[in-house]
Amino acid sequence: MAAGLGALPSDEEVAVAARDLGDGTRQVELSVPAVHCAACIRTVETELAGLDAVEAARVNLSTRRVSVRWRGAGVPPVVATLAGLGYPPNLFDDSQDGRDPVLSELIRAMAVAGFAAANIMLLSVSVWSGAEGATRDLFHWVSALIALPALAIAGRIYYRSAWSALRRGRMNMDVPIAIGVTLAYALSLYDTVHSGDHAYFDASVTLLFFLLIGRTLDHVMRNKARAAVAGLARLSPRGALVLAADGSRDYRPVPEIEPGMRLLVAAGERIPVDARVVAGSSDLDCSLVNGESAPRPVAAGAELQAGTLNLTGPLTLEALRPAASSFLAEMMRLMEAAEGGRARYRRIADRVSAMYAPVVHLTALLTFLGWMVAGGDWHRAVTVAIAVLIITCPCALGLAVPIVQVVAARRLFENGIMVKDGAAMERLAEADAAVFDKTGTLTLGRPRMTNLHEIAPRLQDVASSLAAHSRHPLSRAIAAQAQAGGALDWEDVRELPGFGMEGRSGGTVWRLGRAAWAAGEAADGAGTVLARDGEVVARFAFDDALRPGARTVVAALAQAGFGPVEMLSGDTQDACRRVSAALGIPAWRAGLLPAGKVARIEELSRQGRKVLMVGDGLNDAPALGAAHVSMAPATAADIGRNAADFVFLHESLSAVTTALGVARRAGQLIRQNIGIAIVYNLIAVPVAILGYVTPLIAAIAMSGSSILVIANALRLMRAARGAQGTPPAHAGAGRPVAA
Repeated sequence: MAAGLGALPSDEEVAVAARDLGDGTRQVELSVPAVHCAACIRTVETELAGLDAVEAARVNLSTRRVSVRWRGAGVPPVVATLAGLGYPPNLFDDSQDGRDPVLSELIRAMAVAGFAAANIMLLSVSVWSGAEGATRDLFHWVSALIALPALAIAGRIYYRSAWSALRRGRMNMDVPIAIGVTLAYALSLYDTVHSGDHAYFDASVTLLFFLLIGRTLDHVMRNKARAAVAGLARLSPRGALVLAADGSRDYRPVPEIEPGMRLLVAAGERIPVDARVVAGSSDLDCSLVNGESAPRPVAAGAELQAGTLNLTGPLTLEALRPAASSFLAEMMRLMEAAEGGRARYRRIADRVSAMYAPVVHLTALLTFLGWMVAGGDWHRAVTVAIAVLIITCPCALGLAVPIVQVVAARRLFENGIMVKDGAAMERLAEADAAVFDKTGTLTLGRPRMTNLHEIAPRLQDVASSLAAHSRHPLSRAIAAQAQAGGALDWEDVRELPGFGMEGRSGGTVWRLGRAAWAAGEAADGAGTVLARDGEVVARFAFDDALRPGARTVVAALAQAGFGPVEMLSGDTQDACRRVSAALGIPAWRAGLLPAGKVARIEELSRQGRKVLMVGDGLNDAPALGAAHVSMAPATAADIGRNAADFVFLHESLSAVTTALGVARRAGQLIRQNIGIAIVYNLIAVPVAILGYVTPLIAAIAMSGSSILVIANALRLMRAARGAQGTPPAHAGAGRPVAA
């Protein structure tokens, strides 16, 4: 718990906290509370990406976390690099414990600045009312004494950040703010020492007060926008009872639970990690996973996802995956990644924000020199330069994109849709062609055999034994319904995506899958068959039910300019014809291998179309990766979920149009926010340069622009639940269609 003690985590602790991504790559997420602006993001990502073995570094400004991915067994000097940059990292985020130290510090600073500003304002009223001579000077000195500790305490946030950047030879957005506040106080102190008629201590402290109001509201609104992620974190239990081999019980934190451990989960507790029921029966609240409010009965053999709630009875579980790889952890990572995508608008905003520090200082310097040349009044020149320093802060532009992305990610999550990054939302808004897989996508992917009575028990046994090694919907239907009298002694079993399962037993080669592959030239017809040494010995017929919302979604996409919507399937001509007729899909292709689906998507891309691909199977992964943007249901194979840009948790296909509506609305708000930020600077900067803005008004204007951008982004939360064009959840559901 190094982070909790204020010490930097060691390389050993980082290695333990890191996740193995396969292919020799590892990834760790670190909390970096000091990150607060676009300049911070650029600095951290650039420096970490330059380390040996580091493949990628991504900062999430809303969560103040950095994700670092590297290759190799060793740990790059990530912690030392971050500490050297002035962003000391932690392994643990205090906000997950219900504490928010950043908000507490901001509120304290704002209270101090507000109290000091109110008292100095009262003294200033006396001066403005006609106090002169010694009385006026006394009020000025008292104001100076009140302002000095207020700046030291309330301004510490800005001074600390500015000094941390300057002593490392860098600039950030807090440097001009610190300079502006300090110059305002110094100028007022100069006037007080020389018995000037006016001093602006009230302006310097009130300026700081309004700056803190803006930053506090920014922090609160960010937390509000990402409340869904915090809610997910609260759904994860802190630990669980682990049952040892000798019957003893030991309470362990969730990170220490390893696959294979036996767990005891009582009624009223949440499932800590992805697990399988070993003993007991109960009802589960699975609304987090599938959006269904009805309790789900479970018994021995059922697989459970982390975060689901055990309602009625105790369960003995066997952990299947560590906490870092659980379904709940995957959803949290997807939610937190939503803000980090480097979409086109985000890259533009980042580049402009990165140019801010040198440009604003140069602008302020030129303003000072211009006023000196024009009037020779250095006092007036300094005052105008201070206003320019403050009013040109690009906070609004820095917030324009990420705040919309994180709000949109929350809207999608509330509708049961996970998105990997903001760039995916931008690509979805650009999509103008839609391609669907059939089984498991347009249909529920839970087919049922209709000719079980026609197949000999021995052949049912073989088919069930082979099918048990696959997650393909047809294989799962065979494994669930066919007789399994006894397990065969398989010498080798493998799955060929798009073809089927092959197993060798006692010198006999059994194939279960596509007829043309299983039996070759000996195949008579198409469909799913069981073949022994190339001879068809059994044929399987299935029916399936359309996925809820499928028909309405297809119609809505066609009306939105996505026509003709296409269906690409590896299934038979007859099965595809029936589904396309039921859903009103005029364009479809049957019997496609994975390469065939990719070829069709590439053909559409060459025609200038930006393709949305929706699929779920192992054989859909190449097509999902080839499409401009892609979606998959949570029931999809792991590789399919990993390849997709969006994952929807509900059964209804209405997630497609919901996501499309949110993505397009988010794009509109991003463009509006960038427009607001640009118009603000085009108006505010010239007005400040011309001397019509005081430092106090500059602070109010800068904070107001940031608040306006954030409030505009939050309009996405007030929109009707379910985007425009979203079909009702019940549309097109439940009708069986022969597969």
